Amino acid sequence: MDDARSAADAAAAPADRKTEAGAERIEIRASPLADRPSAFASRLPAFANRPSTHERLVFRLTLLAGLPGVAISMFLLWRGGYSAKVQWTFGLLIIGCWLITALVLRERVIRPLQTLSNMLAALREGDYSIRARGADREDALGLAFLESNLLGETLRTQRLGAMEATALLRTVMSEIDVAVFAFDEEDRVRLANRAAERLLAQASERLLGKTAEQVGLADQLQGATPRTMDITFPGGAGRWEVRRGSFRQDGRPHTLLVLADVSKTLREEELQAWQRIVRVLSHEINNSLAPIKSITGSLLALMERPSSDRSDDADDLRRGLTVIGGRSEALVRFMSAYARLAKLPAPNKAPLDVGTWVRRVAALETRMKVVVIDGPTTTFRADGDQLDQLLINLVRNAVDASLETHGSARIRWTRQPDMLSVIVEDEGPGLANPTNLFVPFFTTKPQGSGIGLVLSRQIAEAHGGSLSLENRIDRRGCVAIVRLPVES
Repeated sequence: MDDARSAADAAAAPADRKTEAGAERIEIRASPLADRPSAFASRLPAFANRPSTHERLVFRLTLLAGLPGVAISMFLLWRGGYSAKVQWTFGLLIIGCWLITALVLRERVIRPLQTLSNMLAALREGDYSIRARGADREDALGLAFLESNLLGETLRTQRLGAMEATALLRTVMSEIDVAVFAFDEEDRVRLANRAAERLLAQASERLLGKTAEQVGLADQLQGATPRTMDITFPGGAGRWEVRRGSFRQDGRPHTLLVLADVSKTLREEELQAWQRIVRVLSHEINNSLAPIKSITGSLLALMERPSSDRSDDADDLRRGLTVIGGRSEALVRFMSAYARLAKLPAPNKAPLDVGTWVRRVAALETRMKVVVIDGPTTTFRADGDQLDQLLINLVRNAVDASLETHGSARIRWTRQPDMLSVIVEDEGPGLANPTNLFVPFFTTKPQGSGIGLVLSRQIAEAHGGSLSLENRIDRRGCVAIVRLPVES
């Protein structure tokens, strides 16, 4: 309370400025708003410059508290037989002290409230540098000052963080090589970064306020997201990945549109895909053509021999032609398998019960009983035929691996709000080379084709999901996890 008293005594003194922890610190002392007009006081209502009901009530209560003592003193003074001069002198002195004490107490109550009002007005105006003196946890009024100071420091820190985050966002938006647009609920442009300006060959000042149709982006605000589109803009043409999102500003819905040029990336991926295809095709074709060429040369040599020496050539010709025919059939099967990978049709989705699907596929395996562990009842939209083929491939691989170690195989599934996970576990030897699992025609089985896992992953991705394989951590074996999206 001593600090509060010093603040009241120095009411007319200017604010002291101190530098503390690198931030400007202003220690304010309470003063009547009428005596010290400020930027904050000028914005207060007009009745703040005249005694308020609270001030009058405090003054009246102070007078009422001293009234009994004053009345008794005056009674004793007038009944004590003193002279008139003494009575009037001491009477005025008692009344004067009474009034002065009431005024002082009134100021001691009102001035701290004015200090808090000045601080709150400063915070409302965004000035978080003002601090109040007399902050003390052991005093009720000092605790209020302390909490006000801490509130100002918290707001100052939050504003500084928001300003830094905004500056970072502006820098990223300016430098990123992706066109970003923001549209309001009327599909009018409210934001466009530098990449968007280059894409539409217009300055952002000319773009703001225009509708999506006027800037040629109406089609991009409709349809699925994300998707890839071939679009021609004033600033360039190519294949663009279109993404949309929604956000709210000032309580109003807005749409965020992002256009990324993926032409170069797709060309690089296409080149890599062609290189892989050529490498695989050349390897497999050479493997078939090499023995055919060798056997053909041998058969031609037999045919050039004199007829008198061809008594035993019929069997050699038959064996050679058989080998040529077998390699030709293998090459035909190989090309058919490749065509099968390239011509996977789009899923024909229909309601599918997970339990029925899993049990149906497990029942197809006759070499070993596949254990089915029921999960939550789930029905979702998918292509049952394609998912049958996916799960058949995974179950066949699990059984093949488990037969090598005389282990077991099982299927189970779990459900998240928007994701279904079907898990196929085996107790086989595990994965020796996980990096080549999804390389077309790579296989470790003597009679394997090398397309089962590749085809299964394509089916999962066509449904918007994924397929992953990894070694088990609880025991020896492998676990395959198929993740498929489901509606909540």
